[in-house]
Amino acid sequence: MLLSCAWNQIQFMNTSLAHLPKDKQDLIHYLVDTIVERIAPEKVILYGSYATGKWVEDEYMEDGRQLDYKSDYDFLVITKAGERRSDYEVQEIIEHRSGLNTNVSAITHDIEYVNGKLSDGQYFFADIQKEGIMLYDAKNVALAEKRELAPEEKRAMAQEDFDNWFKSSVDFLRGAVFYQEDSNYKKAAFLLHQAAEHIYNTVILVFRGYKPKTHNLTKLRRYAKHFSKELTQVFPLNTIDEKNLFELLRKGYVEARYDKKYNISSDEIDTLINRVKNLQTITEKICKDKIASFKNS
Repeated sequence: MLLSCAWNQIQFMNTSLAHLPKDKQDLIHYLVDTIVERIAPEKVILYGSYATGKWVEDEYMEDGRQLDYKSDYDFLVITKAGERRSDYEVQEIIEHRSGLNTNVSAITHDIEYVNGKLSDGQYFFADIQKEGIMLYDAKNVALAEKRELAPEEKRAMAQEDFDNWFKSSVDFLRGAVFYQEDSNYKKAAFLLHQAAEHIYNTVILVFRGYKPKTHNLTKLRRYAKHFSKELTQVFPLNTIDEKNLFELLRKGYVEARYDKKYNISSDEIDTLINRVKNLQTITEKICKDKIASFKNS
């Protein structure tokens, strides 16, 4: 079994999945086995809702639509010093090569990067160290002790990220509207992608102090759904039409600029503009609430 007790250097980290049902424990162990076999990492840590016991598997009807909201299995995969692997590569291994149809969010960094962030007090990694579950440890290098940030430091960092990224999303959306009115729908699609990407990154940075290494909206939407069910429902992906609409937006980053076969209609642009505006409205509210919570904590 790959679940291992960490020795003295990481005794402060939980190593037990006892709070989860057996089928969840077995699945997580299988996923960790796959990661270790394929990547040979330094450490694998489960974090997020399955680590804290707040996981959700919810199916419900809203406005006549069948919706679902299911928690992802979130892993921090820590590689050896100097070993660079993309989040996409690790996620591909877990989701596809394992043969399971399971929602997984994998974040990958080498041990030097993680320890540097812990020493700096970066609260995403500090929270993982505090609440995460160490499921594999090669015991070669210890995790650094996290530096505790004062609430005001967290608030200042979150406010700076919000001011930067949210403003950019507003600017990109304004540009998309301009090109829509000019009937340049491909350029509008590209700018809508940029607006959505910056919105998702705003949420993730404010709530976690961390920016994922991807432009892929599917992955950013998945990361951001941890913080707001309402945000996820803007693009529910529960029908073929919904999936196709989101795919047009996702492909706006590359195909809208370089692929002659990329086509998007005026009505589709109009719908996407309204959806991205909704993303902005939700993001502004939840981020301001989160920033205020840092100040009041």
